[in-house]
Amino acid sequence: MKTFRNNLALCVALTVLIVCSSWGFLMHRTITQLSIYQLPKEMQPFFSQNMDYLIKNSVRPDERRNSDRTEATKHFIDLEAYGENAEKNMPTKWDAAVAMYTKDTLLKYGHVPYWIIEMKARLANAFDKEDRDSILFYAADIAHYIEDANVPLHTTLNYDGQLSGQKGIHALWESVVPELTLQDYDLEGKKKAKYLKNPEEAIWKAIRHTNSLVREVLDAEKEVTKDFTEETKYRIQKRNGRDVKYYTRNFALAYSKKLGSTINDQAVRAADLVADFWYTAWVDGGKPDLSKVLTRKPDTAAEKKISDEIKAYRKNELLKKGWLVAKKDAVADGGEN
Repeated sequence: MKTFRNNLALCVALTVLIVCSSWGFLMHRTITQLSIYQLPKEMQPFFSQNMDYLIKNSVRPDERRNSDRTEATKHFIDLEAYGENAEKNMPTKWDAAVAMYTKDTLLKYGHVPYWIIEMKARLANAFDKEDRDSILFYAADIAHYIEDANVPLHTTLNYDGQLSGQKGIHALWESVVPELTLQDYDLEGKKKAKYLKNPEEAIWKAIRHTNSLVREVLDAEKEVTKDFTEETKYRIQKRNGRDVKYYTRNFALAYSKKLGSTINDQAVRAADLVADFWYTAWVDGGKPDLSKVLTRKPDTAAEKKISDEIKAYRKNELLKKGWLVAKKDAVADGGEN
């Protein structure tokens, strides 16, 4: 009995690491960088000149959650809380959704697609005013929320597998696996940003597709778990003086193999949609001349650099050439797996 109690106490003390509450710094920053390469020549110099800012601050909304109580539910939408087939039946406009569900309900169970539309309006206004700082602020923020909308577990009440005995799967899917396998992803991009005639429908289309992947995300973990024991699925590591339970490398790689290209595909979808929303906000803001808000005139070296990066992006060679900023930062920070 004493041994059982000691083991139980240990199990209670251990927690599965949750790297972040969304994609994880590596993927948020990677997706944001890919989005920049899709922009038209009228927007490219400004966004390229401010690439480091946008990449770094694409994770700012997650950091803000510690100080802003209203922040958390801007990142997700628990569709089951809104009734059967909510992904098809929910209004695409905020006012109509409030009338149907009440504002308090939306603020409780998540409203990421509606918040993205609000961010798009703020970004368009910043473009209209040619307000450099606001353009950058809202461009980084909206990128984060759109990226979150492409994470399956951001569209369900069972957001961390806590309702199905799979607690920790959130970080496994969006952080642990990508950090181990990013070098194998196909980040090639042929697409160019397009104008969204109906931004509300565009983000809801993304939400519907994302939500359709929830079952796959959960079932794949259950299938892979059958081939592992508790000892081979998890490893224990000291973190800030506490024992923390991490997924083992072998389990994460097995889960990745089971999923196939799902995570890769969602990252690319997210990058495409971020670029489309940036471009749409710029058009809706009157297509301002962004050369007016550049802090310095692009020189030949800068123009060649971004041209070379775009070519590498089109050929999936950013990683090969060492030009993926998030990957370099991970190595510099000692976060490389």
